[in-house]
Amino acid sequence: MPGEATHCWVVVLDIENFSSRPDPIQRSLRAGMYEVLGEALARAGLPAERISTEDRGDGVLMIVPATVSPIDLAGPFVRALDDELRQKSVVYSPAHAMRFRVALHQGLAARDGRGWSGDAVNTACRLVDAAPLRDVLAAAVSARMVFVVSEEIHRAVVRHGHRSIDPAAYLPMPFTTKHGEVIESWVTVPGHPAPPGLPSAEPRNGPATTPVPGGGRGGGTDGPGPPSAGGISVGTVQGDLVQGNKTVNVNTDGSGRP
Repeated sequence: MPGEATHCWVVVLDIENFSSRPDPIQRSLRAGMYEVLGEALARAGLPAERISTEDRGDGVLMIVPATVSPIDLAGPFVRALDDELRQKSVVYSPAHAMRFRVALHQGLAARDGRGWSGDAVNTACRLVDAAPLRDVLAAAVSARMVFVVSEEIHRAVVRHGHRSIDPAAYLPMPFTTKHGEVIESWVTVPGHPAPPGLPSAEPRNGPATTPVPGGGRGGGTDGPGPPSAGGISVGTVQGDLVQGNKTVNVNTDGSGRP
């Protein structure tokens, strides 16, 4: 029923550095994005005809029915996305380089005549736009995508190591919204033992990891991350999708406060 909120999985996909490209390349990237998405859905065995997609210009919002397994989304679907991006990278010129930021969350969402809304949608959009996630992709220079999940998805799906999901490849990535809410999330880079580019932090269980030059965490292989004054540097979301301001700043005083 239109307007009635239902439980679903929320996937948001964005193309890195989309707005900085010339218009013809943007059109080419959009076509490539939908080709990659369609092939990845098919390879993962997901019911594309039951998944609602909403165009975001530089990305796609996907509302996936709760009957679809989140294991398939975090496992086979993410692997298929990465594989399809690898195939595109062989034929695309450097000017057409296409890398994704992808977020997965869950919750209630409602549809009206113009699209989907709800706190779950807002949270997924904030996850995919968070500056720490952008930093991870920038540091992982050989990667084709980064994947971030909310704390709920990590707790229910990722940490159990279902099928080929490797919990050890995820690291925590908290950030703070403009309203002062700390959003807990976990990030991974397909093909990497651990995501690079995160501030040095005390892990939830065990001693602190060894920082690499520039404030990255031990385990990343592609390069240093943003500097940190110590402890956990928490990103602050200053705007949201509705207001058209996706700016995310990172605290530098090490306090973890916005």
